[in-house]
Amino acid sequence: MEKENEQWGKRLKQARMAAGLSQKSLGIEAGIDQFVASTRINRYELGVHKPDLLTARNLANVLRVPVAFFYADEDEIADLIYRYSKADPSVRRQIHALLDNINGPLSV
Repeated sequence: MEKENEQWGKRLKQARMAAGLSQKSLGIEAGIDQFVASTRINRYELGVHKPDLLTARNLANVLRVPVAFFYADEDEIADLIYRYSKADPSVRRQIHALLDNINGPLSV
């Protein structure tokens, strides 16, 4: 569980830094009380604590990343989720076209 929290925290910090937000401003925008916002985000990033799903969704919304980015088992998958979420619609269509040739259990 501790390793999972560290991984989650590392991804939170990556997304926060990419968004150019301080720990305090991220926390406040995500609905965390301003007096503890910086400390809470710091604890999440260090892997000391992991937020509940609602807080994780709020953080993802502020950072404009899918919540799945935080929970992906592998860094490579998390990276793909992040990059896909930032891609223009035309790039997303190209990705879908490439993946259409691979059989899978889901059809979208």
